[in-house]
This record gives sequence, C-alpha cells and structure tokens, in this order.
Amino acid sequence: MYKNLTFKLLCIVFIAFLFGCKSKSPLTQSHNTINVTGPQVVIYKTKDNYFMHVPVNLSADKLSLTSYPAPSDVFYNGDLAYPVKLENGYLLDRRGINEGCAFLKLTYYEYSRLDHTPTQEELMNLILDPDPLTELYYCGRKNDFKDLESELNQAILSGNLDKFKRIR
Repeated sequence: MYKNLTFKLLCIVFIAFLFGCKSKSPLTQSHNTINVTGPQVVIYKTKDNYFMHVPVNLSADKLSLTSYPAPSDVFYNGDLAYPVKLENGYLLDRRGINEGCAFLKLTYYEYSRLDHTPTQEELMNLILDPDPLTELYYCGRKNDFKDLESELNQAILSGNLDKFKRIR
C-alpha cells in the first residue's frame, strides 16, 4: 500500500514539474542588430595616370598630411599595393584613400625601398598632385560583395554607380 502511494506521489510530482515549468509568455525573438565592420571599398578616377604613385591623405586645407604609409605599408598580401584596374579607367583602392587624396612623386617601388618613413615635411615636398581625383565612390564594405571586381565592373559598365555613395 505504501509502495502504491509512493508511486502515485512520484507521478504527481513528476507531472507537476513537467507542466509547472511551462512558460506563460510566448517566446520572443531578440531584435538586436549586429553591425559588422570591415574594409571599405573605394573606387576612383584621376585626372592623370598616377597608378604607380603612392597615395597619401591631406587635410581639408591641403596644408598637412592626415595619413601616410611607412615604406613597409605599401604592400598588400606580399605584393606592392597598386590599385586594381577596373573598367572605364576606374581604380579600386587598396591603400585607404579618401577625398583628401594626393599622390607622391615616388612610385610604390621607390617608396618601398626607403630605409625610413619620410617626415611630414619631406612628404609634403614630394607631392606630385594635391588634387588628383575626378571621381570618388564609397561602395560599402568588402564583405558586402561576393565577387568584388566583377560586381564593380558590372556596375561601371551598366551605369549603376549611383547605387554607391559619390564623394566626388
């Protein structure tokens, strides 16, 4: 009799736990957004052929440098960081230029052979063109593209650059 009563009590406790743990409120899904950062995709055109020349970034008044590389920084995956040639004369930046871009008289190769980073004063004296850009677009993050070069070329050829943020 005690065995039967113990079994019934255990069954009642088990059922109470089973149904007592059920949540009264519906399951809600979090709506938090995760911002993913990554390298910006920048394409541009210049008024002359500066393909071989090292870019630096100038202040808005063009009187000082805001960004410039060390000689060891002009490489991308072990090769000199020349921009990627796209359709219709556009270039895909691999150095981090912006609307304050200027180009040095030194080529990537010459700059990479320097034994020290030039001073800001030395670099200001080496500027070949302080205002070389004719067009500049921010195209989003690199990880927004499946085939970066192909998708950029397609946008260029189809005249769809307006889907990107034009800076210049």
